[in-house]
Amino acid sequence: MNIQTSFTINQKLEILSDAAKYDVACTSSGADRRGAKGHLGNSCASGICHSFAADGRCISLLKVLFSNECIYDCKYCLNRRSNDRVRTTFTPEELCGITVEFYKRNYIEGLFLSSGVIKSPDFTMELIYQTLYLLRNKYHFRGYIHAKAVPGAHPDLIQKTGYLADRMSVNIELPTKEGLAALAPGKTHDKILQPMSQIQQNIAASRLALGKSSSFERHHGNRYLPNSIFSNDRQKQLNASASSLAVQTAASLSAHNTSASSFVPAGQSTQMIIGATLENDYELLKVTQTLYQKFDLKRVFFSAYIPLNEDSLLPSPDTPPPLLREHRLYQADWLLRYYGFHAEELLSPEKPNFNLLLDPKCEWALRHLDQFPIEVSTASYSQLLKVPGIGNKSAQRLAFHIINMPAAKVERLARTMTDAKEHVRYCEECYTLTDSEKCPICANERRDHSVIMVVENTRDLAAYEKTGKYEGVYHVLHGAISPMLGIGPNDIKLKELMHRLTGEVKEVIIATNSSLEGETTAMYIGKLIKPTGIKVTRIASGVPVGGDLEYIDEVTLLRALEGRVEM
Repeated sequence: MNIQTSFTINQKLEILSDAAKYDVACTSSGADRRGAKGHLGNSCASGICHSFAADGRCISLLKVLFSNECIYDCKYCLNRRSNDRVRTTFTPEELCGITVEFYKRNYIEGLFLSSGVIKSPDFTMELIYQTLYLLRNKYHFRGYIHAKAVPGAHPDLIQKTGYLADRMSVNIELPTKEGLAALAPGKTHDKILQPMSQIQQNIAASRLALGKSSSFERHHGNRYLPNSIFSNDRQKQLNASASSLAVQTAASLSAHNTSASSFVPAGQSTQMIIGATLENDYELLKVTQTLYQKFDLKRVFFSAYIPLNEDSLLPSPDTPPPLLREHRLYQADWLLRYYGFHAEELLSPEKPNFNLLLDPKCEWALRHLDQFPIEVSTASYSQLLKVPGIGNKSAQRLAFHIINMPAAKVERLARTMTDAKEHVRYCEECYTLTDSEKCPICANERRDHSVIMVVENTRDLAAYEKTGKYEGVYHVLHGAISPMLGIGPNDIKLKELMHRLTGEVKEVIIATNSSLEGETTAMYIGKLIKPTGIKVTRIASGVPVGGDLEYIDEVTLLRALEGRVEM
């Protein structure tokens, strides 16, 4: 292998960090390695990464490819062999030097290392191992390291690397064998699953050798969920198969002179591309559930496909990435891991895709109205978790609170919830939530019905009502226009707003949030209403960009209202 020397370190870093941006990063929770005298860094169980992106991606790791050269020609990959791109490769010493120097400057707290496949899987895995070995033993780096295992590499190389890394991952890439065969010639699911199984078995055996349970501890609330995806017979089988390796692993732990205390202490994860092939959400979620059960993964990451290459088997280059679909799958993944749901409960062959306008838990509740209202005085922890808006902590607190309540109060609470379920509806005029045909605001004759404030949701209405100064009425859109997410004017209450614009309406105040979607909605409404001759105003810019109205103080909201400008 001729490792290029024509580029400077900075040039290599620029090329290889850019090439790594399409690989989903993983969080660092799960490792517990304290700092030591004469060593650099530490990695604690709470996670060394203190800053995370909105979708949960860690943003304080040096995320880089060892090389963007690759022997494979995967149709969806920017670094595929057939693409005409500038190629380069680090040496182990170069990457170690960058990592250490970045750490000393407080740029990073760990390393996320992947790579294209150079020459062969074994050759690439050997380079990754050399890099981690130097970091741990020459540079005494004790920070967090996530390393990719290369499918097809020799098991010994993967095992040696596992004693140096905190987390390892093997990307399944595409959910089905058929999809992988069509888009990634040279790769097979069997080759991908082999190292995944090896890593899982070694993790379990290492944990047993250290006196821990063979499977990872999940959220503490999971212990109260006897029917979760992690409490089936398959987990027992995994534990049994791992015990036979425990004695060997105990000896291996002492034989490996590394900085790591065990084999991949933060567990393994995988990444699945969505949108490159035609699988529905049900198929994706079933694969996700199977991966958790079979390999005891800590996380399955979803990566919305970004059209980078032109190919008849791929979406066209102008297809927007399915970001909202990715978000819904992450929400469903959370329900699988922490809320006791199964894939078969959330979706089915007859209903194979999530409603992009609803979170999966709320959608499930709407499809199972027969299970509501829940009698909180007798409901179990798992039943409380099914209620939209109630999370693990809330369910536990509610359960303990109800236990300590007098029986009469519990019965009154249950009746109140039942009444709310039966009587709460949309106001026939403004579409906020109410228990009568008209909400108290619309029914109040002393309110100025000639002035309508347009808000995105009922929470924003409540925020402005707290000011006590607005005397007009409202209109709740129940959303905002977002072309990227596929939400158009017909998906929110715009038609209903236009029906309200009779001769008595003098002003429409647009108080959507200062986000891209909110501004888009405001501009669209302004263009719709202006031809009618009705005055259209926008709340002032005192509301911070990207800020939701419900989280903004009353003084700022009042000033934004008073300083509104005509559009």
